[in-house]
Amino acid sequence: MNLQEWQHIRKVVNDAQKAAMHCSIATVDEQLQPSITPIGTLFLRENYSGFFFDTYAESFKENLPQNNKACIQAINSSRLFWLKSLLKGEFSDYPGVRLYVEISALRAANDEELAQISQRIQTLKWTKGSKLIWSDFTQIREFTVQSFKWVKYPKMMPFS
Repeated sequence: MNLQEWQHIRKVVNDAQKAAMHCSIATVDEQLQPSITPIGTLFLRENYSGFFFDTYAESFKENLPQNNKACIQAINSSRLFWLKSLLKGEFSDYPGVRLYVEISALRAANDEELAQISQRIQTLKWTKGSKLIWSDFTQIREFTVQSFKWVKYPKMMPFS
């Protein structure tokens, strides 16, 4: 993956998170059974890596010690994106991406990471739900992207 592809991936993930407010992370347990966890706190960095806040996901605590590889999927579920694409008969951009990653151990978030989550939740910070689910974010898991695969619908892709 080159820098141009990485910037494009970051845009597609950003668009997907704006629409769906989360990405999905798939891991496997000791019996190789998959588990998918929605994560709304995923951030991509400039250097083919990223992090997410891990507060509630029991499956990560169970699965990652045996196998730290995972697949992060981000799909743009914006109704406007899909309606425009269906009317035109082609996508203006990839509707999603899968990132194949290696996830690190849990660690305390630093000030910069805490500032990023604070900015992300700012518009909903006043709500009761926000206070209940987003007030205890202190720990993150970093990940390194090993490879990626675009989500495609071949008959609607104007580019390759």
